[in-house]
Amino acid sequence: MKKKAFTGWLWRNASGATAIEYAMIAAGISIVIVGALALMSGSLTNIFNTVSSSL
Repeated sequence: MKKKAFTGWLWRNASGATAIEYAMIAAGISIVIVGALALMSGSLTNIFNTVSSSL
């Protein structure tokens, strides 16, 4: 396959684009979850300590 034909084929081939988009969405969601847990870690510790002491 000639170089120009190969680059044209790569440009038209979009089968991996969807997988990359889903990976980027999953990475973004993971970052948001980790950030939220980091912000709430002190509150969650207090809640669990309160529940633990009341038992």
